[in-house]
Amino acid sequence: MSDDRRGEIVWTPEPGAVAGCRLASFSREASARTGLDLHEYSSLLRWSIDEPGSFWGTFADWVGVQWHDRPTDALASATMPGATWFPSGTLNYAEHAVRSTGAAPAMVSLSQTRDRVEWSWDDLRDAVARCRAGLVRLGVQRGDRVAAFLPNIGETIVAFLATASLGAVWSSCAPEFGVRAVIDRWSQLEPTVLIAVDGYRYGAKDVDRRAELAEIVGALPSLEHVVHLPYLHAHLHAHLHAEADDVATTTWVDLCAEVGPLEFEPVPFDHPLYVLFSSGTTGLPKPIVHGHGGITLEHLKVLALHHDLDRGDRFMWFTTTGWMMWNYLVSGLLVGATIVLFDGDPAAPDLSVLWRIAADEHLDVFGVSAPFLMACRKAGLEPGTTFDLSRLAQVGSTGAPLPADGFRWVRDHVGASVQTCSVSGGTDVCTAFVGGAPTLAVRAGEITARMLGCDVRAVDPDGVDCPPGVTGELVISTPLPSMPVGLWGDPTGERYRATYFETFPGRWHHGDWITFHDDGACEITGRSDATLNRGGVRLGTSDFYRVIESMPEVADSVVVHLEDTDGGPGTLILLVVCSPGAHLDDDLRRRITVALRTELSPRHVPDVIDQLRAIPRTLSGKKLEVPIKRLLAGQPAERVASRGSLSDPTALDDVVAWAAAHRTNGATA
Repeated sequence: MSDDRRGEIVWTPEPGAVAGCRLASFSREASARTGLDLHEYSSLLRWSIDEPGSFWGTFADWVGVQWHDRPTDALASATMPGATWFPSGTLNYAEHAVRSTGAAPAMVSLSQTRDRVEWSWDDLRDAVARCRAGLVRLGVQRGDRVAAFLPNIGETIVAFLATASLGAVWSSCAPEFGVRAVIDRWSQLEPTVLIAVDGYRYGAKDVDRRAELAEIVGALPSLEHVVHLPYLHAHLHAHLHAEADDVATTTWVDLCAEVGPLEFEPVPFDHPLYVLFSSGTTGLPKPIVHGHGGITLEHLKVLALHHDLDRGDRFMWFTTTGWMMWNYLVSGLLVGATIVLFDGDPAAPDLSVLWRIAADEHLDVFGVSAPFLMACRKAGLEPGTTFDLSRLAQVGSTGAPLPADGFRWVRDHVGASVQTCSVSGGTDVCTAFVGGAPTLAVRAGEITARMLGCDVRAVDPDGVDCPPGVTGELVISTPLPSMPVGLWGDPTGERYRATYFETFPGRWHHGDWITFHDDGACEITGRSDATLNRGGVRLGTSDFYRVIESMPEVADSVVVHLEDTDGGPGTLILLVVCSPGAHLDDDLRRRITVALRTELSPRHVPDVIDQLRAIPRTLSGKKLEVPIKRLLAGQPAERVASRGSLSDPTALDDVVAWAAAHRTNGATA
């Protein structure tokens, strides 16, 4: 894209703030240590990519990684896959998370199920020690798996850190997950301990999950203990019931009744910390294993240098425990920030609930999803006027590309001094690899830069780097510490290599379309496996959504392209969900067509525009573009999506019914 078509600059850092940020402090240290001039972000980025061992070693020293055994090197082998980070070094993630002490708040837990709860650093350390002692009594040892059917509350953080302190392996599913989705995940891990709530309140609705919990426990023969955390029924302090005759049960209160030593098992850099799962919309979800060292180093880097978080700052990202952003949020503890947790409906009683939290809790960094920001814009919210957001420095956005109008809305209606930090990464690396920096200006509609150490590139089908302005497949050409240490149950690494390195040997293939500009800013335009290809021209789905979902009558949408097996142009199908009170009539169809033709191109005009009640989305809010395409092509629902991984499983039925009707009518043939 030429410069005259790029979005305007919507935020510029203040010179004084630039000099005082942690990124500037690190660049001064790196310059002094290497003898290079690394004061500009571009030179610092180039060094971090060209000399990854030097960069990560320097950063580990600067940030104060607490080694038990000091490593012999930072990067012994840069081969991908198979990079060897910090050989012989041992550490523990949990030790970094609770190294602060005192009465200052470590975390604040907000919920629609119960009142506000605050933990000081000393409270957190005591709670972790007690939970750790309880897990030891249950027989948990290094390498054992602890599963959590828990929401985003303080006890979940405590249980995770206690698990990590032992060198045991953590895995969490949000309580709203369907039973099948949970079983599909944890049956692969064979956990010995499960910690679970009885239910939760979402907005004004009570959701009892005791029956689902019993079904989950019955399907996991590896379980030896279930720990009940009364949450919806907080008055029930006794055991709720035994789900299986051979599974011992206890309560959270009993688990944490006795204090024990706060100790940390020294583990190698690549020792498993937790297992995250792919969305599992088709087949069993991939069990992605992340290591203690990689997560500690990467999250310290991104939170300290890119979000500029430091001790005493306050950090919140709206997330559930089933999304990698929960892991990202928890790591705010690593830099000494106060993390603010929220469990509930972000639209209850209205969309201002999270902005009220941002004001009341005096947030410095507040992260949400791009669809949430666009929903606030469409609803006409004025958070900067309604609430005191004078402390807010940065609004983070992820989960989908943020359209240019979303950036402008933050500037105009949240605060002109607030940096919009649009980031993209994934569960596979448990971080963002493109995003913002406190020293760089922000343009509307663009992700500002590659993050330090992240050699992200756009390549053509032959693996050749694309020039600026040309869209290509997103690859990573230099190893990152937080790349998975493997996939669970894949001892030879064959599945791991096939998943990430088969398409472009020696390079990590991520599956997104990305376009870079001359200055290093970029735009991500959708998943490459959801490609819209009309007449040989590739169209990004995010471009459609930016235009369509800016219309007040449209609440949600999905676009898919069905190829013609005979070589014809195929069929471009747009399905929309109308806003309350609106209906898809001929006038709205005409206006959608005109908008797409005018703002994008005639190639973007769909052949079919129709209406659905709801668009199927994963529990983390991502549209099921590829599964919907497969449904419309005639594949059965049970083969294309796991209902338990969807926020509204019935939305899949609507697509199935629509596809059946239109195949009958010949509209999609």
